[in-house]
Amino acid sequence: MAQFGQFLRVRSLVFNALFYLNVLVQGVLALPTLLLPSRFTLAFIRSYALTSLWLLRVICGISVEWRGLEKIPRGACIIACKHQSAWETFSLYAAIRDPAYILKRELMWLPFLGWYAWKTGLIPIDRGAGMAALSRTTAAARRELKRGRQIVIFPEGTRRAPGAEPAYKPGATYLYSKAGVPCVPMALNSGLFWPRRSTRRIPGTIIVEALEPIPPGLDRPTFAARLQTVLEQATDRLVQEGKDQQSGIGNQGSGIRNQSRNHPDA
Repeated sequence: MAQFGQFLRVRSLVFNALFYLNVLVQGVLALPTLLLPSRFTLAFIRSYALTSLWLLRVICGISVEWRGLEKIPRGACIIACKHQSAWETFSLYAAIRDPAYILKRELMWLPFLGWYAWKTGLIPIDRGAGMAALSRTTAAARRELKRGRQIVIFPEGTRRAPGAEPAYKPGATYLYSKAGVPCVPMALNSGLFWPRRSTRRIPGTIIVEALEPIPPGLDRPTFAARLQTVLEQATDRLVQEGKDQQSGIGNQGSGIRNQSRNHPDA
């Protein structure tokens, strides 16, 4: 077990180094796109997401299974995504046609990230400014929706560990009430494999599942209750599926180690 843990630490460190190197290289290469139409910048961001997922699979043994993507409208909609990890802040670019994330305002001030977020029409929110900030963010989101984009919002506002008690904020419900478009709940179990506040990357398959769209027109309490119910139920199911998968991998590893100890040449 100690050897397995050491192996995980080493390849996690290798991945993290290459992941940030990938950010730097692609960030520098994409600089000329700041002077071009935003679709060129978006192409580089998508390339960064795809190469990062490739590195994660090759180095750490973490793959991804996308479910229900056909349920996401090609045009304007809201995607209310569960947020367990930094993984979903970049990976959705590999699966969604034209996402516009709602992200905390401070990220817009960072070199590279802030420049490209501005260029591709991502939407900042000042978490400390209350209702005024929510109104400004919703107005910006509606402008992007008119362009046929998919608005990605994390209903809890920040990362929550798998199994943590849900803590939904009013932002997704307010946006839904003003946008007049369907909302696609998106469940996942990324936190089992890319834990928050950790450098460890744990092998397995991250599952992301787009659920049935919630049609526009529901009142706020009905929408809020429905969103939380369907998203939490699906997330609990995917988290359990991921834990079962990890348990199977652990049992396989124990079996291999036991065979090695019992082998006459060991």
